[in-house]
Amino acid sequence: MSDTAKFEVQSFLRGLTHRPGVYRMIDAKHKVIYVGKARDLKKRVSSYFHRAKAAPKTLAMMKKVSYVEVTVANTEAEALLLEYSLIKEHKPRFNILLRDDKSYPYIYASTEHAFPRLRFHRGPRRGKGRYFGPYPSTGAVRKTLSELQKLFMIRSCNDNFFRNRTRPCLQYQIKRCSAPCVDLIGAQQYGKDIDAAILFLEGRNRSVVNSFITRMEQASADQDYEQAARIRDQIAKLKDIEARQFVKRTDKKDLDILGFASNVAIHCVTVMFIRNGSVIGSHDHFPRLQGEADKQKILNAFVAQHYLGRDAPAEIVLDVEIEDGELLQQELSERIGRKVSIRSRVRGDRLRWLELARTNAEQGLNLKVASSATIRRQFVALGELLNLDEPPQRLECFDVSHTSGEATVASCVVFNTAGALKSDYRRFNVSPDAAGDDYGAMAEALQRRYARIKKGEVPMPDVLFVDGGKGQLTEAMKVLRELDLDWLTVVAVAKGRARRPGSEQLFRPGSKTPLAVPPDSPALLLIQQIRDEAHRFAIAGHRQRRAKARRTSRLEQIPGLGPKKRRELLRQFGGLQGVVAAGIDDLVAVRGIGRSLAETIYNSLHLDNQ
Repeated sequence: MSDTAKFEVQSFLRGLTHRPGVYRMIDAKHKVIYVGKARDLKKRVSSYFHRAKAAPKTLAMMKKVSYVEVTVANTEAEALLLEYSLIKEHKPRFNILLRDDKSYPYIYASTEHAFPRLRFHRGPRRGKGRYFGPYPSTGAVRKTLSELQKLFMIRSCNDNFFRNRTRPCLQYQIKRCSAPCVDLIGAQQYGKDIDAAILFLEGRNRSVVNSFITRMEQASADQDYEQAARIRDQIAKLKDIEARQFVKRTDKKDLDILGFASNVAIHCVTVMFIRNGSVIGSHDHFPRLQGEADKQKILNAFVAQHYLGRDAPAEIVLDVEIEDGELLQQELSERIGRKVSIRSRVRGDRLRWLELARTNAEQGLNLKVASSATIRRQFVALGELLNLDEPPQRLECFDVSHTSGEATVASCVVFNTAGALKSDYRRFNVSPDAAGDDYGAMAEALQRRYARIKKGEVPMPDVLFVDGGKGQLTEAMKVLRELDLDWLTVVAVAKGRARRPGSEQLFRPGSKTPLAVPPDSPALLLIQQIRDEAHRFAIAGHRQRRAKARRTSRLEQIPGLGPKKRRELLRQFGGLQGVVAAGIDDLVAVRGIGRSLAETIYNSLHLDNQ
């Protein structure tokens, strides 16, 4: 259905099919507020309208439902996948949603290269090499890569750096690379090291030790005592790592153990990662939901959303049986091409790990509750500091970053009473006219942001912070007055003379003196946090934009000048500076460059000087 005026409940229900499918509850603003799947659409959707008693969450949702749309599927498995896709697309208010959908990090081995490297990887796994993971955090990947460099002396440099070395770098000097770039190790010997590193990543430490012992004995027999001593030291390091990997098991399957804890208001699902017999870490998730408190439903939704979007391990262990367990198990197995088991009745090692995951979930919940209480106190203190009628619920902060006017980027970060709302963060690439002008850049970013806010496309904040002093505050108020938003509470955050945390000065419109705030004020701590986050986000965006600009040659922007002609120009004139210094007649002398193209090149390169 698409027209609320034509939505007649009884006639709609009579026309429903008994086949499986997906239904979408839609409000008066035509926004999807709930997505669900059904084995029998008619029975499932009818139950919402014929229930004498329902959960508070369902009652609250049905008061907002204006009409319902359905999509019929061939099988329940198809309906499950469609439900997952629609929830991810619409993020309905009354569905259980994951707050953090960022992919987990991996270690990537470029095995197609003659001298493979190991590096950190996050994102789609499209490379031709091998991927190991996932790991619970970037810290776990960095630590593992550091251990691998110490153990196997595998290169970590990128291919361009590798191809252009003429002498060993510092990594060779500190014994973290065998310098294959300058042929200090042959491809065959290096291949043995990378094979050993891959065995280590697969958890086959005993095989690595045995192969090292064989190589050490061979080197000793060949009277290559220096090589034998190096391998001996590697064996000792491997033994040390084995001693630190205290959580072991004989079954080498990869498992995820899911622990659950809840205090009704907040729910925590902890995923503990078991890879090759070792616990490599855990990650806490806090599903966002509206009034849902049923543990089975929460875990059912979590497993579907979490694993249908990424590779699943061979086994997923829960502490409760979920409704779609068999269906999810079948679908995950088909998608991955190997068997995936979802289990809830376990014993032995799995039971002990499950208890550990529960403990971690309880700990994560306690930390979240403590953090939420702290944030609430900070928001209350901020409301009192700014003399607001009630504590603010949404804060925005702007900052600008550039290097001498190059690649200017403005950032906008958003906080609410749950902390940083990263899905609402925005960056603004500032136009060349305002580049290098902090006031102009701030004004442009605010104009672009608050023009959308005025149209209702973005929620209005309760307080706007700008990083800077009275100048930035003046520019902000000019923009807001032009948009008739000058009633908004605005605060400029200056660093103060000492430029140390706690010495910030807060300026309000119409006041020449800064607000008096104690250094230990909870409100000031909150302001410091949002200001620092805006600064970090702006710098990251600026560095990305600057790096992209420096990777791009000015010649690439000239129409009609392809790769071969660019290469010939650079070869003839010894680089871009030589091309810039050349005249039109000099350019015409280069093979493939006609006078018309030469004039285009000359004018393009000298446009800035006209």
